[in-house]
Amino acid sequence: MPRMTGAEAIVQGLIAHGVDTVFGLPGGQLYYLYDAFYRHRERLRIINTRHEQGAAYMALGYEQSTGRVGVYDVVPGPGLLNTTAALCTAWGCNAKVLCVTGQVPSHGIGSGAGYLHELPDQLGLIRGLTKWAERIERPDDAPALVAEAFRQLASGRPRPVEIEMAPDIMEATADIPLPLPVAIVEAAPPDADAIRAAAQLLAGAEKPLIMIGGGAVDAGAELLAVAERLQAPVVSFRHGKGVISDRHYLSQTYAAGHRLWAEADVVLAVGTRLKYPLMYWGTTGLKILRIDIDPEEIDRVQSPDVAICADAKLALAALDAELAAVCPPRPSREQELVALKAAMAEEYARVQPQMDYLRVMREVLPDDGFFVDEITQVGFASWYGFPSYLPRHFISSGYQGTLGYGYATALGVKVGNPDAPVLQISGDGGFMYNVQELATAVAENLSLVTVIFRDDRFGNVARDLRNHFGDENLGAPLTNPDFVALAKSFGATGLRADSPASLRDALVAGFAAGGPVLIEVPVGEMASPWEFIMLPQVR
Repeated sequence: MPRMTGAEAIVQGLIAHGVDTVFGLPGGQLYYLYDAFYRHRERLRIINTRHEQGAAYMALGYEQSTGRVGVYDVVPGPGLLNTTAALCTAWGCNAKVLCVTGQVPSHGIGSGAGYLHELPDQLGLIRGLTKWAERIERPDDAPALVAEAFRQLASGRPRPVEIEMAPDIMEATADIPLPLPVAIVEAAPPDADAIRAAAQLLAGAEKPLIMIGGGAVDAGAELLAVAERLQAPVVSFRHGKGVISDRHYLSQTYAAGHRLWAEADVVLAVGTRLKYPLMYWGTTGLKILRIDIDPEEIDRVQSPDVAICADAKLALAALDAELAAVCPPRPSREQELVALKAAMAEEYARVQPQMDYLRVMREVLPDDGFFVDEITQVGFASWYGFPSYLPRHFISSGYQGTLGYGYATALGVKVGNPDAPVLQISGDGGFMYNVQELATAVAENLSLVTVIFRDDRFGNVARDLRNHFGDENLGAPLTNPDFVALAKSFGATGLRADSPASLRDALVAGFAAGGPVLIEVPVGEMASPWEFIMLPQVR
């Protein structure tokens, strides 16, 4: 057994489990960890960010776009707390993110003596934001606990996890066997009786409907087989976009799903919370079947008629096999559903200028390009107005709606997909949350193109305050820099566009430029995008 430090044991464990990139910031409690990183620099890429929040969001973007574990490291206390917005986003997005955290000296944990970056109960606090968290208290415990972290990430419902180690334990040495990757327990097959019950209901349905979320992201082929057999439209909101290409007639937008929901007799929900439909659309006279890997999620809002607690890929494959025996071929609904797509597109077109800008961005971004949204007027409209053709290529913060998440997250997407174009949109308010990571983008020469829609206000806040109180001035107006000059001051490319046509030219130039690019787009007040998101009861 080789002799190594606790920090070396952590790094060896990361490498053994296939990690090739770590985002983070060095600090006093992490010096031995960074020494170990340096000694393994041929196998690990370390992206040094300018803020802990940026590091955590980059790990999120890396994971969401690649499906591989996103890893970041931070010092304890305020360093860890700076990442909690990203951690709760990873929780909400079911993302496999591993946080590696330092601690105060081991003899001082829990003492309240006032050590640098000390928290009253750091481990207890972070356990509320993660699926699993543990402290490594001896160097020779590291291989087993790092392996357990990856087992937690790979089993059941994906959620972020954390490991922490005190600096004196990182420095201490022990004879430690080289770690081996953890053996992943294969997911259990779905319950055969539940599959048969679901198949019978779907086979007898006149207008079946499939609703999907991020839990279906790796089950596209099996999902399409079931959908085509049933001629059932497939509706996604944010994280399910692209699982079935939006070019396929069965793939329908969220607002179209609201209309289909009114007429459906059986709904199959796959890997989705199904929150808005269950809470607001009405379920009278509707049979609901759910496939979800998390038994708590299946019954959270309303118990379904059939519950299949299983991995989506396995469950859909079993369901398709069962349907083959009980469901005769059905006539194509292509003409009907293509007409629905056209009708919805015509209605979306009145959400201006967002839809014209989104159309241009979709036309310029190649099919395999990644799009990262933000909490901004164009971002909201993109949930229904930006077609996606591949899974994991539309990145969103989901229900957390974490303003300012987008830029740093998109940098993580680019690190994970260096050969693919990545386009990120921001409002002027959200972009300034992580503007410092422009320095990271320049330092790492990350060819990310970002469009900043500048209206000099928090647009949604301004609209809501005006609608509720007749005055938008409390907290909504913003003072902004010249974003073109700002980009150039960092050594990035700065461009400006003032119309969809000029944005097209700027995007073409931006993707050709290499390195980070900011495109400032001055805009006025935009049409509300919410009529196609906050949808009323229909049954």
